[in-house]
Amino acid sequence: MKRELEWIQTVVPDMINVLSRRFLILKSIRNDQPVGRRSLAAKLELSERALRTETDFLKEHGMIDSSKSGMSLTEDGVLIASGLDEFMDQMLTLQATENKLTALFGGSRCMVVPGDSDEDESVTCSMGQTVNEILQALLPEGRNIIAVMGGTTMAAVANSLDPKLSTGRDLMFVPARGGIGERVDVQANNICAQMAARTNGQHRALYVPEHVSEKTYEPLLREPAVREVIKLIKQSNAVIHSIGEAIPMAKRRSMSQTAIDSLKKQGAVGEAFGYFFNEKGEVIQKLSRIGLQLEDLASMKCVVAVAGGRSKGHAIAAYMKIAPSQTYLITDQGAANMILKG
Repeated sequence: MKRELEWIQTVVPDMINVLSRRFLILKSIRNDQPVGRRSLAAKLELSERALRTETDFLKEHGMIDSSKSGMSLTEDGVLIASGLDEFMDQMLTLQATENKLTALFGGSRCMVVPGDSDEDESVTCSMGQTVNEILQALLPEGRNIIAVMGGTTMAAVANSLDPKLSTGRDLMFVPARGGIGERVDVQANNICAQMAARTNGQHRALYVPEHVSEKTYEPLLREPAVREVIKLIKQSNAVIHSIGEAIPMAKRRSMSQTAIDSLKKQGAVGEAFGYFFNEKGEVIQKLSRIGLQLEDLASMKCVVAVAGGRSKGHAIAAYMKIAPSQTYLITDQGAANMILKG
């Protein structure tokens, strides 16, 4: 419902502000009734004139009564205030959290869903639904080539995409990187296929390892099938990716214990696109060669990063220091609270 309200606000500007203001007035009257207009205005930091406009509206619609002793809620007012309590508290908390994250990350748009995906898998699905809404708003009509990373979070995103996304659009999903030897169901190739199936789009596969030796790298790039997909990847106008914790990702990539110990020694906290970085956002090691590079994101108009859970807070905060400014971060309360607590 929160997302629907945000889209409605685009059509009806200031709706959320008006709703929030009137709810806070009802809530304050309920807590202090009977209460005078002057003391209520001071408490809410509103001018008496602005408060009178709102209370006149609420009185006209049967939510408050006025008497010599002050204003009180009617039965309808109590019912409405109580009914909106949980929803408004959650919405206002999330809205404040989003604004703080956006300011912290220098203007990159941040969207926060309720809960902690470390504790509840359904929260990851909520992030996936938000990704679908973002793509619906940002992707232009016509042809779109969308580069996609792998992982469990991305698999949840794939299951949340809607066929309506292809209305007026020709969608092509391509893996942003080669495979890293993990479970087939969470590899980028398979996730691209799922996304294409969910949206009536198309997909291409890249059947090469992500991290290969220099000796193997050059011949692979000369293969026509590989070159075709690499070309599509480089032409992509959108990318959807997650952000991982450094050491778990190093283990998923079957890195040697020596390499893992080196990452720990250098303070690695996060990973994205094969780049390992520390808390300052400094890249300390780069593995990947075939596919999308971190610098390629700068020219893309639609960049969506999806990551949640308290455990990923440090990794997300570090990555956002090097993320392109047009990044949309989709996260959850668990990660957001960890980030804001520093």
